[in-house]
Amino acid sequence: MQFFDFGTIFFMVAAVVIFFQLRNVLGRRTGNERPPFDPYTADRTKVADKDKADKNGNVVTLPRRNAEPQANNYAVIDKVAAPNTDLNRGLRAIKDADPSFDPVGFTEGAKLAYEMIVMAYARGDRKSLKNLLSKEVYDGFVAAIDERERRGEKIESSFVGIDSISIVAAEMKKTEAHVTLRIISELISATRDGAGSIVDGDPETVVEVKDVWTFARDTRSRDPNWKLVATEAEE
Repeated sequence: MQFFDFGTIFFMVAAVVIFFQLRNVLGRRTGNERPPFDPYTADRTKVADKDKADKNGNVVTLPRRNAEPQANNYAVIDKVAAPNTDLNRGLRAIKDADPSFDPVGFTEGAKLAYEMIVMAYARGDRKSLKNLLSKEVYDGFVAAIDERERRGEKIESSFVGIDSISIVAAEMKKTEAHVTLRIISELISATRDGAGSIVDGDPETVVEVKDVWTFARDTRSRDPNWKLVATEAEE
């Protein structure tokens, strides 16, 4: 006949007690539990209730995507575009589709993207361009790079800086936000042939360049990045 020593019995009793304590703390599944927390949708589904506050008077307010837009939500829009203009209405439509949209922050990001794209094109860096351009614009840039390389030419370019940048148009196309900017920059650029002779530009001269670029992103996408979808040189 097999016997349990005192230590074995003690640990068995302890295990049973711990089990029942956990059961009391964690509870049973009843079918009414809340679904698991989803970090991607939590901010979209929380609704502010200004009538609910704790004893210290603290209130947690979060934007509600399907709520009627509040006037102060458009404060950042009105700072860059006069109210009751097509530009203001276009920016407000983007703000409605994407509450995180900030035209000032967008413009700062566009400055960085502009320099990256201009310099990547000069280097013939297709990989960098692919991440920044729409397929149509990318195909056009790559065709120009291919032709340049076929002729054995290389571009020497230095980015001096951006003199001015401003949003000139904005609109929603279904779920896709489009923002157009007028950009005036300064570059030093020269193109040399296979023999090293200059065939275009001047390596010693700063040139003013005027561009009109349009960036876009799908507001339904979790990807926050915008891509260049159209370019136009302004005379």
